[in-house]
Amino acid sequence: MADTIFALSSGAVPSGVAVVRVSGPKTKEIVEALCGRAPVPRQAVVSKLRDPEFKETIDEAIVLFFKGPASFTGEDVAEFQCHGGRAVVSKLLSVLGQFEDCRPADPGEFTRRAFDGGRMDLTEVEGLGDLIAAETESQRKQAVRQMGGALGELYEDWRKRLIHMRAMIEADFDFADEEDVPGSVADQVWLEASSLHAEIGDHLERSKSGERLRSGLQVVLMGAPNAGKSSLLNAIAGRDVAIVTEEAGTTRDVIEVHLDLAGYPVTLVDTAGLRQAEGLIEREGIRRAEARGHEADLILWAVEPDGAENSDTSSGLPEELRSKVPVWTVRTKSDLVTPPKQDSSGTIQEIASSTKNVEGIEQLFSALTRFAAETISLSETPLATRARHRHYLVECLTGLGGAVNSDHLPTELRAEDLRRAADALGRITGRIDVEDLLDVIFRDFCIGK
Repeated sequence: MADTIFALSSGAVPSGVAVVRVSGPKTKEIVEALCGRAPVPRQAVVSKLRDPEFKETIDEAIVLFFKGPASFTGEDVAEFQCHGGRAVVSKLLSVLGQFEDCRPADPGEFTRRAFDGGRMDLTEVEGLGDLIAAETESQRKQAVRQMGGALGELYEDWRKRLIHMRAMIEADFDFADEEDVPGSVADQVWLEASSLHAEIGDHLERSKSGERLRSGLQVVLMGAPNAGKSSLLNAIAGRDVAIVTEEAGTTRDVIEVHLDLAGYPVTLVDTAGLRQAEGLIEREGIRRAEARGHEADLILWAVEPDGAENSDTSSGLPEELRSKVPVWTVRTKSDLVTPPKQDSSGTIQEIASSTKNVEGIEQLFSALTRFAAETISLSETPLATRARHRHYLVECLTGLGGAVNSDHLPTELRAEDLRRAADALGRITGRIDVEDLLDVIFRDFCIGK
């Protein structure tokens, strides 16, 4: 029998209210021991909590009891909403730990039990984690959709379609003489597999926005030493994040600032100035700067106004970065705010900005917000949000592609590619059941009746 677990589920104490959660087979017994009786499931009651050993009152709390499987974990669950003083919470946790087979929960164990009990799939678990970590409104909306099961339902639908295709192939193999098995099953299966391949490929392409939304756009400040990058970072952040001096090469490491631009998450990264480094520390800083540049969604290349020592708009930026990542030139230390230069497509090429001029910073903010909105296109349809999802979707596409494009191979081998594709989708949600295949065969074809 599984242990009964407990933990403080609310924020750190002291607080106005603290929520202590219990889950497991002895939950009802624990509630009865502390309260005298267990409340009616899903009805909140006010009750004194008493130490069963010494009969002293611990606190007066709101108590909720959820009878499994209609609970978060699928087990019997109780919540004690007590006062959030350190002594109160410490005493309650101490008393809970004295019950036999009752122990403190491991990190994430309540959610793990919800998954093991079939209450959530892996995408919903990840959505819950993303919701807790969400810093912007758009991240919250995406996490809520995923936690609500939209992504898992999409992948489960695709997996069931693949299982059905395999069932048709298996039926064609083993039960060709049965009256319930239609002819030319295989030809229809490959048409359906081709359609699903295109559908998943389109989803994978659109999901780049979902991954960016979850992790945040990476905007990297680069430029020569003393070009005004750190001052610009401080001005955008609204506080002194980076050290600013007249000495060139002050920034030696990567400094990050997280921004919320109209609901879009953006990480602004200040890096070491690019030049022929003189010391080991500065060389390492430049190496890290170039590495972050390769990971960037946008590079802000800081240069001084025309005529200044560091006014060249291209010198010092590695060619592979210019060809790989969008680059905006930001002319720092300029008191004149001029309209941004644009190419024929309307893409911003150059922005005049000064830490002494509010309009210059606002112009940069507006440009970054537009870039974020264009790069992260919000969608009501569920999107993959993690590298794990992308890995298995690519694996699924590989299997489907092998099945669709290998008409010169035996059907048995092509059916194996379908199995690989279905298993890859099952690994995203955490639901793989080999019995599903037999269930479809017997349900659809009534074999053995």
